[in-house]
Amino acid sequence: MQVQNKFNQNTKIIGVIGHPIKQSFSPLMHNISFELSGLNYLYLPFDVPPAALKDALKGMNALGIKGFNVTVPLKEKVLPLLKDVSEEASIIGAVNTIVNDEGTLRGYNTDVHGVIESLLPYKDEIAGAKVAVIGAGGAARGVIYALIRTFKVGHITIINRTDQIGESLKEYFSAKMLFTEMKSMPLVPPDLVETFRDSKLIVNTTSMGMYPNVDDSATTIKESFMNGQIVFDVVYNPVKTKLLRLAESQGATIVTGLKMFVEQGAKSYELWTGQKMPIDKVYKAIESYLIS
Repeated sequence: MQVQNKFNQNTKIIGVIGHPIKQSFSPLMHNISFELSGLNYLYLPFDVPPAALKDALKGMNALGIKGFNVTVPLKEKVLPLLKDVSEEASIIGAVNTIVNDEGTLRGYNTDVHGVIESLLPYKDEIAGAKVAVIGAGGAARGVIYALIRTFKVGHITIINRTDQIGESLKEYFSAKMLFTEMKSMPLVPPDLVETFRDSKLIVNTTSMGMYPNVDDSATTIKESFMNGQIVFDVVYNPVKTKLLRLAESQGATIVTGLKMFVEQGAKSYELWTGQKMPIDKVYKAIESYLIS
């Protein structure tokens, strides 16, 4: 879909900040949404390295930009620079959406909404179950928050390349949410088989498998997966990652990252515009683009 050349002095600017930023599909999603809804908004990407983050927020106010999405590596770094953050963002320790409320920058975490909507059909299966979470960054924080608060899981194993970071995240949530049924372990593929097979739900929160590195995967050992498991990958490009294809081949139920991407975007969209995103149409448009 082509965005019409209708921009003028009344056009409201929304953006996404991160470093690098070229991989983001948020501009495509939100500009399609604005076009479908007939809103005079424009969504732009801004490559902002961490050292320039504070200046970028000042520029946001100076230019009257109405809001930002925040992506890696800025989700955690931006939080202390904001005057007001939602309860979820404060507990998670990461912000992915900023609203410029007449000069006051308010931070939110809509990743949680995306996680909840993606896993809601499996709520009864997940409750009280063991879960393996791959990664310990900003996305992992939103996933872990939802698993504890909404899905009431029984145990979480954090798997990360740097075990010290995984251990720190475990301690963080143990203190913040009083959830102690957690452990961390390093990302060593041969050692993952037992942990994966012991988990009802496996969630990849890293960028492993994201285009163009489509051959990357936390594991290539098919025995890691089995019938009755649920495997969720937050990566949405490609729609089916190598991890998901492998899990599916072994009978596991797979959940793609595309629904999370669109649902978190819809929540951000509502915070900025006060309107509902036409989710079904946007989902189909993004899916068609990614598959083609």
